[in-house]
Amino acid sequence: MKSNCTWEHPYDYGKGYEKSVAYFSMEFGIDHALKIYSGGLGYLAGSHMRSAYELKQNMIGIGMLWKFGYYDQVRDANSHMRPLFRERYYAFLEPTDMIFPVEVNGHTVKVQAYYLAPEVFGTVPMYFLTTDIEELNDYLSCTITHRLYESNEAGRIAQSIILGVGGAKVVQALGGADIYHMNEAHALPLAFNLYEQEQDVKKVKEKIVFTTHTPEKAGNEEHNIDLLHKMGFFSSVDVDTVRKITHTEGDTFGYTPAALVLSKSANAVSQLHAEVSNEMWDWVKGAPKIIGITNAQNQNFWQDKELKAALDTDDDTAFLARKREMKEYLFDIVADQTGKIFDPEVLTIVWARRFAAYKRADLIFRNLPRFYELLNRGKYPLQIIWAGKPYPEDQGAIDTFNRIYDLTRLSHQATIVTGYEMNLSKALKQGSDIWLNTPRRPREASGTSGMTAAMNGSVNFSINDGWIPEWAKHNHNAFVIPEADVTQPNELQDDHDYHHMMRILTSEIIPMYYEKPAEWMKIVKTSMREITPMFDSGRQADEYYKKLF
Repeated sequence: MKSNCTWEHPYDYGKGYEKSVAYFSMEFGIDHALKIYSGGLGYLAGSHMRSAYELKQNMIGIGMLWKFGYYDQVRDANSHMRPLFRERYYAFLEPTDMIFPVEVNGHTVKVQAYYLAPEVFGTVPMYFLTTDIEELNDYLSCTITHRLYESNEAGRIAQSIILGVGGAKVVQALGGADIYHMNEAHALPLAFNLYEQEQDVKKVKEKIVFTTHTPEKAGNEEHNIDLLHKMGFFSSVDVDTVRKITHTEGDTFGYTPAALVLSKSANAVSQLHAEVSNEMWDWVKGAPKIIGITNAQNQNFWQDKELKAALDTDDDTAFLARKREMKEYLFDIVADQTGKIFDPEVLTIVWARRFAAYKRADLIFRNLPRFYELLNRGKYPLQIIWAGKPYPEDQGAIDTFNRIYDLTRLSHQATIVTGYEMNLSKALKQGSDIWLNTPRRPREASGTSGMTAAMNGSVNFSINDGWIPEWAKHNHNAFVIPEADVTQPNELQDDHDYHHMMRILTSEIIPMYYEKPAEWMKIVKTSMREITPMFDSGRQADEYYKKLF
């Protein structure tokens, strides 16, 4: 057991990065071996922790040690999707003697911190909280840290209390921090823990910064304020004071508005998202202006080194040979899961991301005869792979996943695979030719998967949403679907986007890939060269220090 923990780093801090920062996130996608993430929020946080280490920033990470992770995505007897919750054990995490009491719903829950050393995955020092301590907690208390994003309302609230209050106690035991960074509002109870000590909202605001990640209403949690008070969300701060310092009226307490009010600075995760967020939250009294710090991903982790070397030496023969190897590796996974053998010579499209309705995984199915005709054209063949994890309680998203399986079950050129975690995500990005992104604009806050696809020679084919407007130039480094009129009904927007997606695919992308390989290679290589350093997370980690902290 690791004892005598202090705020220590195995390096001298880089210039401009001396300010101490504690980064709170409900999930971290650091490595495939540590399954405590669900999707983009975690991938972003994981890349941030890696880049903070590379830049020698004075930062630590605070997260949760989920006993069952998010879930394992498996198939039932009919090959439809089924979530499997399986216990996880991590020998590389060190239990510490930091064990704290946290009040949850009138009960004292013991919280223990586990330590992730920087040398394990190349991150800043990190601490993960668990309540799964059978000798100290009752069963219900132990379950708080069992599943990421618990569907039960009281369970979700309890998870935020553990992250916020338990995390604040860890930071204070380590000597305190200059800045507490909330990556989304899940850790909001830390603000009330700080207020409990300071009794001065101005002093609290000086220490807190906040990153908002979604324009989706469902992604911005709200609960009854009296329930939150009863659960201990506000520590010992009374409801009247909570209302006063957060400008809350009525019985509904919104995490995001309160996080904005209690933060000295706040950011959105793309420039477009900043515009959307400032409009979305313009009614919040006392909120700082939300600036745009666009998400990015860690190049050292995500980019294939051999492909990059071939790009740097302009060796097209080596580039194409390595790309073929990566396609073959991906197709081995496809064959193992589905019994379908894909051809590395064939143009391969991948749609892979979290299954949510607005991301429109099934947009290409709006005209089924045309879809099957597209797959079965002999001269210019096409292969399509889907992947992604729905929220396990989102039956609509699960139904979409299953529908894609049903519609492609008998096809030799299209399929859907399970297990969309970091290793599969990397294989899909490295083995695809086209990375398809079809959100309903402007509901994609950032959408970072296209960045790591571009790092690996996969060309973005996307709606002009999230980070895409900041980088993509049609027929230069990407293919961009013209913007729909967002004031129109969803059905008309979907018709517009489908029409232009199919037009660009059939008249531009497919002919170029097969008839003009030199032009195709130029776009692939331009995409790789222009994606970094702007969308490497080193730029993002630097901007957080300069613009947010």
